[in-house]
Amino acid sequence: MADSLVIIPTYNEKENIENIIEAVSSLEVPFHILVVDDGSPDGTAALVKEKQKKYPDSLFILERSGKLGLGTAYIKGFKWGLEKKYDYIFEMDADFSHNPKDLVRLRAACVNEGADVAVGSRYTRGGKVANWPFDRIALSYGASLYVRTITWMPVKDPTAGFICYSRPVLEKIDLDKIRFIGYAFQIEMKFAAYSLGFKIKEVPITFVDRVEGTSKMSSGIVKEAIMGVLQMKWNSFFNSYKTDLVEG
Repeated sequence: MADSLVIIPTYNEKENIENIIEAVSSLEVPFHILVVDDGSPDGTAALVKEKQKKYPDSLFILERSGKLGLGTAYIKGFKWGLEKKYDYIFEMDADFSHNPKDLVRLRAACVNEGADVAVGSRYTRGGKVANWPFDRIALSYGASLYVRTITWMPVKDPTAGFICYSRPVLEKIDLDKIRFIGYAFQIEMKFAAYSLGFKIKEVPITFVDRVEGTSKMSSGIVKEAIMGVLQMKWNSFFNSYKTDLVEG
């Protein structure tokens, strides 16, 4: 039984999903995979089910009826992973912008180096971005500076989506209080962990822009992130992310 679960949310990822499953399944450290598919009309879910014949004990899928948002997909996956008793639960994109081999390094940061949350970081020392135009790099880096300024959170890549959470973090955070569903979700989860006193370690990665498929970025997602950070910081003065079900 593997102690690590990789959650991969999908919407129209037929070009990537089979290859990413193979890449994760071939790592020297065993990882189980949970695909959360938002009713992809391109047949992504059917491809995953076909792969389950090869990996019946390590590949799982949750299907949802429509495009319900990145954050809700991960929350559903977190709850599933906690119920199944995994010790380390990961977020990863399906499009190979995150190198599957770095899962081992993120896990090691939690298992061997005392981190509660390990973040695959583009902007810590040694981190890089490949295949992005300068204006997009500037926007992303500027967003990171903005988040750090508003939240005071010492994470250089707060919008990163390649993450390992140790089980106690997800048990202590009241996942039902996480309100954002777009990319602001990534910021809010890190802020919740930081606010509750967990140790966050950034692991340098090279982020590569997707080659296959279509980006899910939209103006609404950007607006949610900009305004959401202000709301999140303000609300933190009055409310805790701590669940009432776990003491500590």
